[in-house]
Formats: sequence, structure tokens, C-alpha cells
Amino acid sequence: MQRHLVAILSADVVGYMRLSEAAEEETHHRLMALKTELIDPCVSEQGGRIVKNTGDGFLATFDSAPAATRCALWLQNALATATADQPVALRIAFRMGIHLADVILDSGDIFGDGVNVAARLQSYAEQGGVIMSEAVFEQADEAIRALASDMGEIFLRNHKQPVRVFALRSEAGSPPQQIGEGPAGIDARASIAVLPFRLSGSGSHRSSVADGVVDSIIQSLSGLKELFVISRGSTLDYGRRRIDPVAVGRKLGVRYVMDGTVSLSDRRVRISTELIANENGAVVSADHYDGKVGELFDLQDRISLKLVKTIAPHVREHELQRALRQHPQNMTAYDLLLQALGLLYKMDGDSFAHARGLLQQAMALDPSYAPPFTYTALWHVFRVGEFGSPDPQGDAQVAAERARAALERDGNDALALAIYGHVQAFFLRDMVTAQRFLDRAIEAGPSVAMAWTMSSATRGFAGDGRLAVLHGETGQRLAPADPYRFFHEGILAQAHYVSGDYDQAVGWARSAVAHNPSIRFTMRTLVASLVAAGRLTEAADAVDRLLLVQPDFRLASYAPRCPFLPPILEQWIGHLRQAGLPD
Repeated sequence: MQRHLVAILSADVVGYMRLSEAAEEETHHRLMALKTELIDPCVSEQGGRIVKNTGDGFLATFDSAPAATRCALWLQNALATATADQPVALRIAFRMGIHLADVILDSGDIFGDGVNVAARLQSYAEQGGVIMSEAVFEQADEAIRALASDMGEIFLRNHKQPVRVFALRSEAGSPPQQIGEGPAGIDARASIAVLPFRLSGSGSHRSSVADGVVDSIIQSLSGLKELFVISRGSTLDYGRRRIDPVAVGRKLGVRYVMDGTVSLSDRRVRISTELIANENGAVVSADHYDGKVGELFDLQDRISLKLVKTIAPHVREHELQRALRQHPQNMTAYDLLLQALGLLYKMDGDSFAHARGLLQQAMALDPSYAPPFTYTALWHVFRVGEFGSPDPQGDAQVAAERARAALERDGNDALALAIYGHVQAFFLRDMVTAQRFLDRAIEAGPSVAMAWTMSSATRGFAGDGRLAVLHGETGQRLAPADPYRFFHEGILAQAHYVSGDYDQAVGWARSAVAHNPSIRFTMRTLVASLVAAGRLTEAADAVDRLLLVQPDFRLASYAPRCPFLPPILEQWIGHLRQAGLPD
């Protein structure tokens, strides 16, 4: 046996079992092709050696830490490019971990604790991501250090001492832990989905209390840039049946899933939670929180704080406190808000109209509580964009007023900031003000899908296709199964149209229309994109469907209120006219 100091690169395919179940032979052939065409040459060029192929991954050694990190970064970028044209569900992507350690060399293989550390570091990386230990960071050159974000100390399985780790991003110009780099982008943050909690016990309280607990937790987590948090709407369906949390986590593409129950009596409440690691199905923590019914919101805060300290221990205490959501002063107003949210998610005419009345009552009962004002503003935005308002300018004015009122009560309300910015762009054509508020919204709520999608819309209106796509992809990733997915997908389609990728625009527009065929703006986007792609016969069919939904549509009345700026405006109207929409 010999010992040698080496940099160890451990790589593993994300969701290999799922990929093999879907298409076993195709997955194997594609993986072997990537290994032959990209992985083996890159490792060799950087002076490395693959010491082990693991079926769904590999282990390589390098004489220097910079060589290992250069290889990992180049590979992740090359793999993302090579698989970009494949369906997301079938795309092969890797997690990678790098560690520097003294290992045992025996019969061409390597052994020792350092090998185990590298393998376990890899499991903490996101899809397309690279995690390296502090030992690697200390050996790295300045160029690589510029790409690293300090993720703090983590405890690896079966390791007594924590390991300080750093996440690598692909471009020096990108801010640390920035999301929005697409499905295969490097994102080293902890990702989580909070499933709907089940309600048990008796008492006079409504079942919406359990929904409120989840909503509060998600809202608090969404304010932290260190986390990637799936929208509440994307997990709603899983509350209606017994499900496997691990299967849900894999479907949503997150590292952690939280499940729980809320038990109520007339005076007491108990919230039980389980945090599950999606990688192996292990229960990371199981906790119980007990208190009086009047202490419900304090219990919610305790859950959020404990959760963040478990999955992102490097987050500072004051950042956690800042992210906690404002508490209501009136429980009836809070209950009315939760009922309204349930109706808003349905997106049908009757439910939509009923939600407005509930929000109005909530604002009257608790005038100091921001969320009812925020969601009332969103109601008016949807009334114009999705349901066809009889008074668009009046709804725009009310939306702006309600969003401003929410910000007066809570200046850190990411959704209110986003809505106010969206109104400035969509209705008032003030792109400068809109972008300022939307940037603030993303800063306040890095995992608020609406903030990213509304920012994408504004960038698209202004003709910035690249940034519109970047932000639109992030909004869609945060809300992959949301009842508002038609909105996220429709705006992403618009972004691709502005950027000139018309086939992608058609694909996302078709998906948006399929999820809600009554939405007018997604139909218009599909029509314009089909014409731009030269698919005129399909565009004529789409025009027929649009006119069934909106028989009184006329370009003469639509064009003056279309939010695009020149020259995109002329191109958009021209494509709609070419499709056959009446003047």
C-alpha cells in the first residue's frame, strides 16, 4: 500500500433510478456517450485519472486542487450545453463534490476517509452543482476562489466533526447563490418543498389553520437567499391524498421535503413535523411543537427557525428574524385570507369573484395586516390580464393602491413589491420604476415565484430577451406544478419570443394554454409565436380558439394598451395581424 495526497472528484447522476425506470437502455447509452465524449477527455486533459466507475457516476483523482475544480466546472458547463435540447424529465445531470486528502493507493484504486468525504460532499450539491471542501478552497487559485460561495459548516453522515464547504458557480460575473440559470444551472443552495399539513383533532377552528401553518413557513423560507423553496401552490394536490414524501421530492427536484400534522383542541395546538432527505429517504429531524391556540404564530416561527438552522446552518440569526412573516392581529381576518387564497388558486369565475369579498372583509377586520392588501392587488392584476376587466384602468389604479398600502404595512413584502412593479410596467409603461421595484422584490423574496415571473414580463416588455428568459425560467422552476403555472409558463413563452427563440416560445405557450385554455394572453402569445416560427396553419387554428374565448378581440383596441415597447411592439402586433386576427 502507498499513500498520496490527491484531489478527489466524486460525481453522481441526479435521479439515475428514475431515469432508468423511464428509459433504461436509452439512459445507459446517453450516459456512456457523455462519458466517452466529454468526461474522460476532460479528466485526462486536466491531468486526472478516473479510478472508479460507479454505474451512475465516477471517482477521479488529480494531483492538484485547481485542476480538479477546473475539470468539474468545465464538465458541468459542457454537460449542460450537451443536454440542453433534451426533455427536462430525461436530461442527465450530475452532482459533484471535491475534497483534498491523503488516501491509500492499492491495486489502482483509492481508499480512506477522504474518499468518503468527497462522496458525501457530492450528495449536498444541487443538480449541475459543485461543492468543495475548505481544504480544496485553500489550495485554489484566485480565479477559482472568485467563483466560490462560503456555505458554512455541514455535518456529514457518520462524521463527528463538521466540514466547512464552498459552492462553485459557473461564471465569475454571477452573484453568489443566484438562481435562474436554468434546469441544469449551478445552484448550491438547499432546496425544499413543504407539503400540506394534515389536520387532526376537534374544536371550532377551521381546517384552514393547517394551510396557514404551511403558508407561514413557506413565506418565511422564501425570504432567504440561501434556500430554494417550491411554491405553496405546487404542493397543494399532495394534501388531498396520502403520498410518499420522497417521491414528491424527487418529482419536484428538491433535496428536502417537510411533512406534518396540526392537532387542535379548544385551547391547545400541537404541530408535528418531519424533515426528510430526498437523497436516501432518511428522516433528518422529527419535532413536536406544543402551545396554546393563541401562540400558533409563535410556534410557526419556531418551526421556520429550526428548519433553517438544520438545512442552512450558515444563515445568520438576524436574517432569519427578518424573514419571518408579520403576524395578524385578528384571527377571523387571517382565516378569511386563507379561504380567499384557496379560492384564488382555483382560477374559475365564481371562485375568483368570491375571493374578492373575503379579501375585502379581511382588510376591514385587520387594517394593519399586509397580506390581504397584497392579494387584493393580485386579484385586480388577474382581473385585467386573465379574466377580462370591464375597466382595465380602474383595476390598474386599485392594484397599485392596494400594493402600496401593503408596502406601507410591510415594506419587505416581496409579492407586494412585485405587483407594484408589474403595475408600473403593464399598465403605466414606466419600465424604470417597474424594474426598481421588481429587483427589490427578488431581493426580499428570492424564492417568490411571482417576483421572478413578473420581472421576466417587464424585461420582455422592454425588449431584454436574455434577462426575461433567465427570470422566467426561475419563476417556472419555483412553481412547477402551481395552479398559476399557466401564468409562469405564458410569461416564459413571451420571454423566448422576445429573445427570438420561437420554437421554445411555442412549446411553453402550448403548455400554458393546456393548463388553462381560457386565459387570453397565453393564447395571444401562442398565436404570435407560431407566426414568428413560420407555422401559419397552426397559427390560424390558434386564432380560432382565441376568438372563441374572446370574440370581441380587435387589434385596434388592443394595440394601444399592449405593454411592449418599440420595436417589439410593432413586431408583436404584426405577427398577430399576419395570423388573421381582426383589426
